[in-house]
Amino acid sequence: MYISTMIDYTLLQAVLVSIGVLLVLILRFKLPAFIALLIASIVLGMLTKLPAEAILSTLQEGMGTTLGFVATVVGLGTLLGGLLEHSGGAEVLAHRLLSAFGEKRSSWALLCTGFILAIPVFFDVAFILLVPLVYTLQRKTGKSILTYGLPLLAGLAITHAFIPPTPGPVAVAEILSANLGWVIVYGLMVGIPTAIVSGVIYVYMISQEIHVKAPPLTEKHVKKESKVSFRQVLFVVGLPLFLIVLTTLMNSLGWVNYWPDWLVYTFQILGHPFGALIIANLVAWVILGRCQGFSAKKLLELANRSMAPAGMIVLLTGAGGAFKQMLINTAAGKMIATALANEGFPLLLFAFLAAAIIRLLQGSATVAMITAAGLTAPLLEISFFVPNKALLVLSIAAGASILSHVNDSGFWLVSQYLGLNEKQTFRSWSIMTLIIAVTGFVCVSFLSNFV
Repeated sequence: MYISTMIDYTLLQAVLVSIGVLLVLILRFKLPAFIALLIASIVLGMLTKLPAEAILSTLQEGMGTTLGFVATVVGLGTLLGGLLEHSGGAEVLAHRLLSAFGEKRSSWALLCTGFILAIPVFFDVAFILLVPLVYTLQRKTGKSILTYGLPLLAGLAITHAFIPPTPGPVAVAEILSANLGWVIVYGLMVGIPTAIVSGVIYVYMISQEIHVKAPPLTEKHVKKESKVSFRQVLFVVGLPLFLIVLTTLMNSLGWVNYWPDWLVYTFQILGHPFGALIIANLVAWVILGRCQGFSAKKLLELANRSMAPAGMIVLLTGAGGAFKQMLINTAAGKMIATALANEGFPLLLFAFLAAAIIRLLQGSATVAMITAAGLTAPLLEISFFVPNKALLVLSIAAGASILSHVNDSGFWLVSQYLGLNEKQTFRSWSIMTLIIAVTGFVCVSFLSNFV
């Protein structure tokens, strides 16, 4: 089940030093993670005495092979999210689910809203868009703001970490060469019970202990009416997921043997993440854009504005790919596998712990996911037992979700918008993310026994 070879302690030291350099550059010198990852990759190459040309070609190879897929998917996903955001579709989704669930089950409605909305829209954007709805519910019922704010945050955080085409799991899936369709399927299987445990059971308990009111109503919280329908929003969000998952099942279950060649050919194009997201964007361009009265010029402006947050994520992912490639080309990945074999660590646990430790130290879940993926990827080529790669992606996602605290911008975002002090934020939001991480990993470990 595990590999047994001699440990090269020089390589082990080089890896530890390079990770230390990465953390110091981010934490002490506040360098962008993109630059810090590239520097850490170069340090690893130099410490392992790679020739200068080999170091630079490895950086180029790692960046190129990773970005060919990730840049396209993240870019298309960001465009789709921008259209949903500016059309008012997010508020329509939330209000319809609240109407369906009723006031007594409004926490469930907000959990589902966050779970669905985070697929195309970035975590912080979606939260800021919907937090006025949280305020309204708190003022109406008089319950603690945590009753409504935390379920929304749980849904957003879980989908953002576990379910493509959000940037984190897309990047990790590409670095580990995991099938995106299976990441979606297993991500839903892991995400739903995790959402119930963290966003319903824990929220019920903590909202009884901490009672905080919504801030006074101001003009900036007033939203314009949207003409977008609930069905249109669900169709736009669900279309790419449906196409990707259907094509994955078609290939995995042998349906290609029973379908006409032209239909198989069509789905191979439309069901690839590229094709699925292009189709979804075209549909959204019409339904959420032109049919809502947006001019072509206005839609182009919205598209350009929406792409801004994707730039750093794409570069960060490319740098993570470069770090992964450096681990492979220096044989440091093989050394890590040897160390794990001697300690008896399975890959799923290593992936989870690597992401969790990096997240705790430097705060960013995205940096933790990409760095942990880089550390894990080389092990797949030499391990005798490799779990399903989609589950490895989810194990990393669970680890990177752990215990958001003061070095994470999300901690202060939650504190500011929900009106919590530091202690209250730690007891509510931080502990909830810890529960997300642990529950997610338990679900992944359980699934690994069957797939």
